[in-house]
Amino acid sequence: MDLGIAGRSAIICASSRGLGKACALALAQEGCRVLINGRDAEQLERTAAEVETATGHRPLVVRGDLNTEEGRAALIAACPAPDILITNNGGPAPGRIEDWDHAAWLRAIEANMLSAILLIQGVVGGMRERRFGRIINITSAMVKSPRLPLGLSTASRAGLTAFSKALSSEVVRDNVTINNLLPERIETDRLRYMTAQLAKHRKLSLEDARTEMLRPVAARRFGKPEEFAAACAFLCSAQASYISGQNLQVDGGSYDGLI
Repeated sequence: MDLGIAGRSAIICASSRGLGKACALALAQEGCRVLINGRDAEQLERTAAEVETATGHRPLVVRGDLNTEEGRAALIAACPAPDILITNNGGPAPGRIEDWDHAAWLRAIEANMLSAILLIQGVVGGMRERRFGRIINITSAMVKSPRLPLGLSTASRAGLTAFSKALSSEVVRDNVTINNLLPERIETDRLRYMTAQLAKHRKLSLEDARTEMLRPVAARRFGKPEEFAAACAFLCSAQASYISGQNLQVDGGSYDGLI
C-alpha cells in the first residue's frame, strides 16, 4: 500500500535508538524527509548512517534535550513546517511511592507530558493552515493498565493523553489527526533495562527475569520494533485521515480490557 506521504516532513523525537529509531526508519522508507533527534551525538550519527544506507537519503540530525526549551526550539527551527510529529521520550525508572518527592514528579511531568504538549503547540497551527497533519504520541500500555511502580510514567503520560484527546476533536476538521501508540513488551533497550531491574529486585537470573517479563504477553513473544513502526507509519498515512483521538495498544493482544 502506498501510504501517500512521500515527500512529507517528519520530526521524530528521541529517535536515535529504540521505538523512535524504528519509526524514523519506517517513515524514511515511505519517502518522508525525516528529522531524527537525541542527546548522544555518536549514536545519532550511527542512526543517520543506518537510515541513509536503507533509503539512500540522509535524515536531518538535531542533537538536543527535549526536556528543555532550547532543545524543542532546535527541532522546530530545523523543520519549521512539519507534516508529521512523533513525540517520544524516555520514561522514569520504576520505583516506590515513598521515594517520589516533588522534584521527581516535576521531572516526570516535564519529560512525559509537557515536552510533547509544547511541541504539539508549536506545530499544530501550521498543520491546520496547510490542511495536513499527523501527530503520534508514543506513550505506554500503562496509561490504560496502570501499575504503581510505574506511577510517575503512568500519571504524566495520562495527562498527555487527555490533552491530546481534547485537541484532536478541534483539529480533525482541518485534516490534522492526533493518536497515541501504547507499546508493551517491545524488544528494545528499555525492555532490556526493565528486565535487568526485575532480575535485580527479585534476585533472578536474566534468563528467568526475561521469562517473567514474557509471562503476561498473550502472543508468547516480545514485539519487534519494526512491527510497532509499521502501525505508526499507517497512522501517519493519507488513508488514516478518519482515525483520530485513539489509543492503539501494540502489545501482542495482552490488554485484558474491552475498550
